[in-house]
Amino acid sequence: MPATFQPIESPCEKICVIDPDTNICVGCNRTLDEIAQWASYSHAERRAIMAALPGRGGVVS
Repeated sequence: MPATFQPIESPCEKICVIDPDTNICVGCNRTLDEIAQWASYSHAERRAIMAALPGRGGVVS
């Protein structure tokens, strides 16, 4: 049976601006490393990061 395509959940808001003081994206609250590695993270790792995003400030709530 062929594998079905499942899109990777992402907090991206298409507001890709890195705050120079925090090195965190003001759109999604992820670090550059998290953004770069997002596709390689497991579902559990992505969910853990997404759970932490609201506490980082920025626009994600």
